[in-house]
Amino acid sequence: MRYFVARGEHRRLDSATRDELRGSFAQCSGGVTHYELTGPADGELVVLAGGLTIPLFYWDLFAEQLHGRGFRTLAYSGYGRGYSDRVRGGYDETLFVRQLSDLIEQSGVTGPWHVVGTSMGALVALAFVERHIEQTATLTVVGPGGLESKPPAGAELLRHDRSGALLGKYLGNRMLRNHLSHNVRDPQRSAALAAMVRECYEFEGSMYALLATIADFPLTARQDLFARVGESPVPSMLLWGAEDQVTPVARFDEVRKLLAPMESHVIEQCGHMAPYERPAEVAAKFGAFADRAGQRSQR
Repeated sequence: MRYFVARGEHRRLDSATRDELRGSFAQCSGGVTHYELTGPADGELVVLAGGLTIPLFYWDLFAEQLHGRGFRTLAYSGYGRGYSDRVRGGYDETLFVRQLSDLIEQSGVTGPWHVVGTSMGALVALAFVERHIEQTATLTVVGPGGLESKPPAGAELLRHDRSGALLGKYLGNRMLRNHLSHNVRDPQRSAALAAMVRECYEFEGSMYALLATIADFPLTARQDLFARVGESPVPSMLLWGAEDQVTPVARFDEVRKLLAPMESHVIEQCGHMAPYERPAEVAAKFGAFADRAGQRSQR
């Protein structure tokens, strides 16, 4: 898809802009990555990989809960999200996995680390862990994508320069609003999430990045990836919101069979974004899981 600037994108990301923004920035091979490395300096590291639209702020309440349990967190915004660069090119799996690998190297952290991925970020987490088996302590996937057999409606149009640019410029904001409207069960939390995401979509190239990801990233039929990681020695946990309307919980048993997780839980009265909607409960489950996985590895 050819790069375009959509309506409402009236800001530009550059060094001057970033001086006024929260967080840290690393020059990775694909561009500048926005990240925050926070929590107890001597805590076990938890790497947080977000989904299709979200900036690193999505993780704030969950990260705070993890810090209280003694963990250190590395949260970041994928390319085209938050305050990370809008890459003028393809947004495939290789780009996002390389970004995380680059960030790990640039930030100077060492393994073993825990990896948590939600929605599309679960696929990034799975692919990243597959390449870093020895450095990974645990893997947690939350409401993962990648299980449908067919791409989203209209995805094929996005692979063509003219139709993709037209959709992005004139219908992109409506598509984004529709997507965000059913991510979170609670209306107030949903409105806060939408405001968080929309602020970042004021930067040039944001809608292009979103639609290019839908066109380029392998978001369907990823059962083989789940199965391969499931055969690895990395202990895993599967979490899913009972009222997820984006990646329906009907796929829970399928993923449990493929990934063969050490633990699996359905979180009641929760939508698609469990770490955002139920941060204390998800952190408690993660902490208990990490403890049990650590005990098993010491046997």
